[in-house]
Amino acid sequence: MATKTRSIGEVLQDFSDHRRLMQEELQKVIVGQADVIEQIFAAIFTRGHCLLVGVPGLAKTLMVSTLAQILDIQFKRIQFTPDLMPSDITGTNVLEEEHGRRNFRFVEGPIFTNILLADEINRTPPKTQAALLQAMQEREATVGQQTYPLPEPFFTIATQNPIEQEGTYPLPEAQLDRFMFNIKVDYPSAEEEEQILASTTRSEKVEVRKVLSGKAILNLQKLVGSVAVSQYIVQYVARLVRSTRPKDPSAPEFIREWIDWGAGPRAGQFLIQGGKALAAMDARHSVGIDDVKRIAVPVLRHRISANFQAQAEGMTNEDIIERLVRETPPPVIPKYQA
Repeated sequence: MATKTRSIGEVLQDFSDHRRLMQEELQKVIVGQADVIEQIFAAIFTRGHCLLVGVPGLAKTLMVSTLAQILDIQFKRIQFTPDLMPSDITGTNVLEEEHGRRNFRFVEGPIFTNILLADEINRTPPKTQAALLQAMQEREATVGQQTYPLPEPFFTIATQNPIEQEGTYPLPEAQLDRFMFNIKVDYPSAEEEEQILASTTRSEKVEVRKVLSGKAILNLQKLVGSVAVSQYIVQYVARLVRSTRPKDPSAPEFIREWIDWGAGPRAGQFLIQGGKALAAMDARHSVGIDDVKRIAVPVLRHRISANFQAQAEGMTNEDIIERLVRETPPPVIPKYQA
């Protein structure tokens, strides 16, 4: 009996349904934060990594651990501290004696997992941060003279407290650039906060069910990669990214005044990949301009540097990006001539 071949539309609709189920399960525990959840999903389905930035008590850690329960994959958490060493993350070689012979055996660190929660990543020195960020980029870990591949899928979701405190080590710009999204976790609304207080002070424990396996996630990543991107979208993304650079001829005047340096080509890659994920999650076959606009702030927020003049005028990176998105026109589609 011949099996029926499913159309791309049916596959995308199935993907969209799974994404909706994931969100429903996650919001049994997490109240609100719809944009944050959408951006985390977009990163997962494009093999990206996220940096969650928010003050303490906004359920950043709970959000990631609950997400790991929904996905049938391995999850580990590292609490970053000033005394954490690179080997505490990657693992180390230990000397063992067996039958009178001594041998080194590699003991895997917590980085060998599918979802890694790097809690308060700015609490550990640069040497340890670099050990994690190498794994994020290359998806492998080097210990001694051996290089070990990390399991697939592999995502790092790091959290960071934006409040200036003693004993923190801010991530350098080159390392920040490895994160697909810089996601701002904001305070809940008054109604959401009342709901949080009512639900978290009860004794009942909320159970969530698993929605996707590791193999299913890898298949969905391939599906997202196949979403169409027109030359029109590529031109718009290139124009938007180049406009963040103060020395580029296309940069508007306010960028020249307020920005010291702009985003590199990786920003454009992530804008297109994130646009693909948003389109697929909505069961659409191709990326639209609105998809790019929706993720412009989390992709570009940590890839531009506002200068003192911008800060003196009360302009944040988000304000500048939002204005740039409003004022950057899409490319003109040439009219067809018979």
